[in-house]
Amino acid sequence: MLSLRPYQQAAIGAIYAYFEDHKGNPLIVIPTAGGKSLVLATFSEGVLKAWPDQRILIVTHVRELIAQNHAEMIGLWPEAPAGIYSAGLGKREADARILFAGIQSVHRKAAEIGHCDLVLIDEAHLIPVASATTYRRFLGDLTAINPKLKVIGFTATPYRLDSGMLHEGDGALFTDIAYEVSVRDLIDSGYLCPLVSKQPKTKLDVTGVGSRGGEFIASELQAAVDKEAITRAAVSEIMAYGADRKSWLAFCSGVDHARHVAEEFRSRGISCETIFGDTPKDERDGIIAAFKRQEIRVLASMGVLTTGFNAPAVDLIAMLRPTKSAGLYVQMAGRGTRLAPGKQNCLVLDFAGNVSRHGPIDLVRPKRPGEGGDGVAPTKVCPECDSIIPLAASECPDCGFVFPAREVKIAPTAAMLPVLSPKHPPWLAVNDVMYFRHEKAGGLPSLKVTYRCGLSAYSEWICFEHSGYARRKAEEWWQLRASGTPFPLTVAEALARRAELRRPSAIMVETVGRFFEVKRARFEACPSPASAPSTTGKPATMAGSMQSSPHRTPAATPAGTGSAAVSARTSITGGKA
Repeated sequence: MLSLRPYQQAAIGAIYAYFEDHKGNPLIVIPTAGGKSLVLATFSEGVLKAWPDQRILIVTHVRELIAQNHAEMIGLWPEAPAGIYSAGLGKREADARILFAGIQSVHRKAAEIGHCDLVLIDEAHLIPVASATTYRRFLGDLTAINPKLKVIGFTATPYRLDSGMLHEGDGALFTDIAYEVSVRDLIDSGYLCPLVSKQPKTKLDVTGVGSRGGEFIASELQAAVDKEAITRAAVSEIMAYGADRKSWLAFCSGVDHARHVAEEFRSRGISCETIFGDTPKDERDGIIAAFKRQEIRVLASMGVLTTGFNAPAVDLIAMLRPTKSAGLYVQMAGRGTRLAPGKQNCLVLDFAGNVSRHGPIDLVRPKRPGEGGDGVAPTKVCPECDSIIPLAASECPDCGFVFPAREVKIAPTAAMLPVLSPKHPPWLAVNDVMYFRHEKAGGLPSLKVTYRCGLSAYSEWICFEHSGYARRKAEEWWQLRASGTPFPLTVAEALARRAELRRPSAIMVETVGRFFEVKRARFEACPSPASAPSTTGKPATMAGSMQSSPHRTPAATPAGTGSAAVSARTSITGGKA
């Protein structure tokens, strides 16, 4: 019997909790290799055992994911009334109560599929925001059949290059993030494999490469990076760094580029094959199977292997494809986070500058449409082992090299690590706390809490008057600071009772793109509540260019999940229980 991990249980509980307070289309954000298939299967089993007349459609775009999700369902529940509708898999079981389908196969077949109560979309970031698209037309046709249709998205990257966050902006299909857990949390908990990075000497130069739709123009990109001397140098570094590693992935900038990379590996006696979007199905399956058996050491690809590819032994990733897409960057790096016997970590060699372009994969903040700037992360390279580390670090965590002391007037308080953020961001001593009412045009008020830490200030927003997830987080925040006292129902009441709040002795702050996010607070040796907070005056001035963080959504951990808890809840599809 498969057992859920705590965060998987929390994700399922968050779906039910969401529909108790909302009527929108939520997102569930779980990193690559975090077990979305098991969450999909367990949630579906719980729904059907509580409400047997419900009908669930689980749709995605890659046949490997369709087969993987269906297999997870049967493994969990062998008697599941599950079927597949996919031309690539040769099955069209349209009447199944739980139907796993490929969007390319069903997008014109809504009438054949018929009434559905729930649509669960895996890899939801692939749905464009525009209404006249395959996914959106298909969902519109299903909604015409059942106006009470609920849509739930599952993804590791809740954003798109062309439109930003999936639940923001006009025309967004999704309305909220109901649950999110980070790569860092799952690595720290031992559920995912750590990523490490070294700075290769070879760098792909994209100077002069144009952009279209926010991404590098494909033909210009390949022309810029597909140079024989550069490929030779990059392959030499991959071989040197990967001497003790068994399964390598190379993400390339074009079909010709991938072929040239593969030819260079083969000329050095390293087995390497290529896979592209038009590689025939049987040939592709054979290559991937041989790679998983470690008969092939390297796969060089272009445009594939970033979703639906499950090869746990991958322990080296060579990024030979520069990209402005934060989602693509995260998906590439995520191919190395699966656990495997004997695998301690996965090495990421970033020849493409993607780490500097986007920052750590667990702290990526995608640009909003129209937002400019291609800044780089403040990092440095260890001269002893080539590890990429934060600019402010005094010692290399990999080899122990101690950097010469340098005089600084104000030490940085947060810096960004390539590939993965620091395991333990610094605790900042809190000198003062201030509370303010924050008004947002067209929205509910919130309590703005500003912490002064030396010459810097950091803020968070507490949503007492909101509902759902934001309200639950506000309750947790109040309980931590004023345990045993009634929860305030309004911002005005919270301000009136601010003397009840303990002041943190320190806060933990993480860098999120250009912003800072207050992640945790601790309360050792705090002043008494009556003397702790400042309640008057203007917010503290930011030091340098630091900005206070926008309110962000961390992971929720609701209790009462799984099929046993389902029967006690109201039907999420509108009272068919």
